[in-house]
Amino acid sequence: MSRNGNGKTRMIQQVRCAIYTRKSTEEGLEQEFNSLDAQREAAEAYVASQQHEGWVWLPDRYDDGGYTGANMERPALRRLLDDIEDSRIDCVAVYKVDRISRSLLDFARMMETFEKHQVSFVSVTQHFNTATPMGRLILNILLSFAQFERELISERTRDKIAAARRKGKWSGGMPVHAVEGRPEARADRGPRARGDRPDARADPGLPHRGQQDRRAGGVEPRPTAHRAGRIAGHRHRLVTARVRCRRPG
Repeated sequence: MSRNGNGKTRMIQQVRCAIYTRKSTEEGLEQEFNSLDAQREAAEAYVASQQHEGWVWLPDRYDDGGYTGANMERPALRRLLDDIEDSRIDCVAVYKVDRISRSLLDFARMMETFEKHQVSFVSVTQHFNTATPMGRLILNILLSFAQFERELISERTRDKIAAARRKGKWSGGMPVHAVEGRPEARADRGPRARGDRPDARADPGLPHRGQQDRRAGGVEPRPTAHRAGRIAGHRHRLVTARVRCRRPG
């Protein structure tokens, strides 16, 4: 309760404020005081400045660390929307508009849920009132710029990856020739693709076709030096030396 200028007491309805924070990457979240804590501290200070209107922040934390704002697949955001549907929240406070969403379509859906359950939306650093047409217009303009920034970042990233590929540099993902390392893929590509010689034999002790023809004619083939060396397990080397002989008489 509070007293107005006429000395009369008026009832102040309590406004339960949920503070939502988000960070796109997980970098720095292991710190004792990270970006999510800074966002929540700024939102708590803003809610404290509205205590005369009955604003109080809820102790539940809705923090999404390492989640993009391009979609709504975020655990803390889903929990926030569920609590709104259960009529546990009267106001949602964020540090900036792009913390809750960077998609104009997703944000429009969330605003429909807010209006359906009579939940107000507050941005700490961007002062506007969603209860007026002008406030909703400013909000849509801010969301349009947030979506434009997200699409611009995605376009720059795609151009950088395309430029790296044109120069033959690896840009992530599975290597192009990784299929060569799969045994089942190599088995389907024939003996030359597998690295086998066309005349390779399963048993090295069997004679090749030329030796079979000579043996069929009654001629026993002589093992060559190369073949004999291969059987012995080493390579033959030619050794030369000079030998002095005494003359007779």
